[in-house]
Amino acid sequence: MRKHITFAILLFVTFLQATAGISQTLAPPLRKTMRPANDTSHRPLGQQPVMHAAYGHLYASYIPVPGDPLAAHIYRLDNGLTVYLSVNKTEPRIQTMIAVRAGSKMDPPDATGLAHYLEHLLFKGTDKFGSLDYTKEKPYLDTIENLYEVYRGTKDSAQRVIIYHQIDSVSGLAAKWAIANEYDKLVSSLGATGTNAFTSDEQTVYINNIPSNEIDKWLTIEAERYRHPVIRLFHTELEAVYEEKNRGLDNDDNLAWESLMAALFQKHPYGQQTTIGTIEHLKNPSIKKIEEFYSKWYTPNNMAIVMAGDLDPDSVMKSIIQHFGTLPKSPLAHWTSPLETDLTKPAMREVYGPDAESVALAWRLPAINTHEAKVGSMMDMLISNSTAGLFDLNLNQQQKVLNASSDFEPMNDYSTHILVGKPNEGQSLDQVRDLLLSQIDSIKKGHFDASLLPAIINDVTMQHLREYEHNRGRASVMMSAFIHHTEWPDEVGYIDSLSKITKQEVVDFANKYYGNNYAIVYKRNGDHRNVVKVTKPPITPVEVNRSAQSDFLKTVEAMPTEPMKPHFLDYKKDITDTKLASGVPVYYLHNDENARFSISYVVDMGKRNDKKLQYALDYLDFVGIGGSPKAGGLSPADLKKKFFSLGASLSVSTGDDEVHVSLTGLQKNFNESVKLLESEFANPSSDEKTLKDFVSRKIKEREDIKKDRHAILRVALTDYAIYGKINPQTYDLSNADLQQLSVDDMTSRIKALCAYPHRVLYYGPASADGIVSSLNDLHKVTEHLSPPAPIVYTRLETSKNKVYFVNYDMAQVEVVMLSKGMPSYDPSKTPEIALYNEYYGGSMASITFQTIRESKALAYAVNSNYRPGSKKDDPYYVTAYIGSQADKSPESMKSMFELLNDMPRADKLFEGSKTSLINTLSSERTTREDVLWSYERAKKLGLDYDIREKVYNTVPSLTFEQIADFQKQNISGHQYAVCVLGSKSKIDMNDLAKYGDVQELSLDEIFGY
Repeated sequence: MRKHITFAILLFVTFLQATAGISQTLAPPLRKTMRPANDTSHRPLGQQPVMHAAYGHLYASYIPVPGDPLAAHIYRLDNGLTVYLSVNKTEPRIQTMIAVRAGSKMDPPDATGLAHYLEHLLFKGTDKFGSLDYTKEKPYLDTIENLYEVYRGTKDSAQRVIIYHQIDSVSGLAAKWAIANEYDKLVSSLGATGTNAFTSDEQTVYINNIPSNEIDKWLTIEAERYRHPVIRLFHTELEAVYEEKNRGLDNDDNLAWESLMAALFQKHPYGQQTTIGTIEHLKNPSIKKIEEFYSKWYTPNNMAIVMAGDLDPDSVMKSIIQHFGTLPKSPLAHWTSPLETDLTKPAMREVYGPDAESVALAWRLPAINTHEAKVGSMMDMLISNSTAGLFDLNLNQQQKVLNASSDFEPMNDYSTHILVGKPNEGQSLDQVRDLLLSQIDSIKKGHFDASLLPAIINDVTMQHLREYEHNRGRASVMMSAFIHHTEWPDEVGYIDSLSKITKQEVVDFANKYYGNNYAIVYKRNGDHRNVVKVTKPPITPVEVNRSAQSDFLKTVEAMPTEPMKPHFLDYKKDITDTKLASGVPVYYLHNDENARFSISYVVDMGKRNDKKLQYALDYLDFVGIGGSPKAGGLSPADLKKKFFSLGASLSVSTGDDEVHVSLTGLQKNFNESVKLLESEFANPSSDEKTLKDFVSRKIKEREDIKKDRHAILRVALTDYAIYGKINPQTYDLSNADLQQLSVDDMTSRIKALCAYPHRVLYYGPASADGIVSSLNDLHKVTEHLSPPAPIVYTRLETSKNKVYFVNYDMAQVEVVMLSKGMPSYDPSKTPEIALYNEYYGGSMASITFQTIRESKALAYAVNSNYRPGSKKDDPYYVTAYIGSQADKSPESMKSMFELLNDMPRADKLFEGSKTSLINTLSSERTTREDVLWSYERAKKLGLDYDIREKVYNTVPSLTFEQIADFQKQNISGHQYAVCVLGSKSKIDMNDLAKYGDVQELSLDEIFGY
């Protein structure tokens, strides 16, 4: 994103679901596509294009599709550019996506990674921005381009060193004319958020979320961006891609995914090329080939502009045509999909790494433009829907495996269906494989309840309601339709077409496509094998000219913009504060958008009050409702089926100080859904065998978490550095304690939960009086208990530097630096802190990013901020993060310390940070149930008002001197707890010792079990 996205994130997300105390519900994969968008021959009657004229250009639009929840306006300019617009007035912002049908499968086989390279380089500017003087910069850029061709064709290692030294030298000269991150400065000045991009097999997509009053400026910037992109600052960006590649090689999930695809697709680029490219090709980049790739695929008739939010379609179309209508179309290159040979037996691979073990199976299925793709999607949701699928009920709920999941990915040339399983303690991966396959066999034999199919339709309907509430969801659906050539009527009718799929169709589909023709990857625990890292070339830091501005930037900033009036929350007016007859507070917010409700019970006790509580609430997944069926009793499986049939989703999370019991669903089923929830809490039923299996799985889950580098660094090691030995991570039951748990320990805590002080948050379409009336009947509290006294964690003072090191097999080194700041929350300091964070570490245009990544190419990921705690008596912390190669970690840490102690002055960047912050605040809106959670957060900080209003009113008058003084008083000269995760064989421990006494910690010490 400026990082490449692979489906490993979705495929292996279930591997990370073992976080203690959190019950998660994953949405099923979104539906994809049907037929080419330029194919008008199959449009339903009434869907023929209508021609419009604007600025002398003709463009075609679709007549609105009946029943379209997005009311999408779809246009095509006469140069072939497609435009998707969806109006949503909930907030004055617009989610934008510029999508190009140019993914990594289009990379030439001898130069993989071009699509992804180009994604990075489209942020570098053109001949009009990103440069102080392009006429003086261009000769150097031409020389660099030619040198890379020489470098690419040179095999002698000594000669390559000499040539790269030349590249480095000329790059330094070229950089004197470059303005780094000027694109980011431009869009940040609009108040854009979420600025990023991603590349995958089929597409490259560029993303921004902009205020609705900045459409013309954004279109001006984007049209210029694609008019004549210039590849500059290439060798430092190349180093960022090297870092990205190495991060992927450190990621076991990514390695397993690539192996799985390579086994499944033995001819197609889906398996034979990776998005980020091979190491050999990364070492031998070609700017010429990147430019050729751009010319070949980045043509308006292969691109789409997607916008969802507060917009006027007619006005937006005039602006789009004005800015993009003159881009010339080109004949599209034809890309032919290689034909795969059917697998006749399982194609097996093995991957080794420090993460927990797992097994993944994948079948190759018909492409996205087939009816079979819909049946495949239905089969995927039948197997696993997080609640009542065959995996959910027969494997996960019965605890036959640690975790099993399913994912279906329809793509333009083929689809894939992936099954993933993690073993229980003592269980082999082959045993897990057999259990996964057994559920496929059940479908082949028709051994599943046909009532699951209409329940899946209810669930998909609910997912769509939630998705379409947000501009990002709307834009994503439209973007996907373009990339996958979906006719919009097919998209709108997707749920209806799913609902017509019969049980027999699914059975026939399973028997036809699911045999021994699968690929399988065994992800085993162990040292990485045969993983070659991309080595670091010598790079001299380059100029970033952070205070410079191009004439183009000045022109854009001078464009008139209608000021936007901010809207801040007034909790007393926005939220209805009422009570139940039992005295339980209810905070009510009306939903006037759709038929969805969300209700949460927020209980004022947590893990600090009772170590066993989180396990009791995790255990909810495995309890039923006591009593006979006639009296309302339900087995755990039947309970899950009932929730699923109602379109309701239950999640429970346990924190240190609070429990959240949240239920979402359709309002028409509110009473029945809440009654089911209340019955489960009032009369939970289980048995000793289920508990024994639960404890065994928990112990295995905890061991697996200790293999997850993110959990090691971001949770366990960080908590240890803040609190010492007794901290939120280590204050937990031992394995021996877990094995002593009884069914009564579990069920008594579930029953008693709502007897402790709690409140109800409701968002939905019912009236406040109606909800209170319903809850008076449904949510009865007969006893009011006082929570046990909580344990107090004592925060360590950062009075001197201390390094905490954990050894882990990885090429990268990840560093988190922490220092305690002001002792408690001070609302008067919030504006200064907000501006400091924006200027110093808020975006890719920030000081830390420009210095450490753009200028010095020392780290792929870097950020820093000053943040408050979640409660008014919690201290602030200075935090900084660096992710870099082991051999660059000393330099990157040194640079971060220098920046923390001496904040550079860049007046233009500072003023841009103020503008960005103000524009963001004026256009952002807190909506839906987020209003209720905003109030919850405010109360914890001792506030009864929206603190953003104070920030908005104060920031314009703040000076650099005030922020510099804040930095000097609160950050400069601080001592730090430095958390370091990396391989001891690759790190010079003497370098770490320069930053303080080094304490090497074991996983048992930081996790506490």
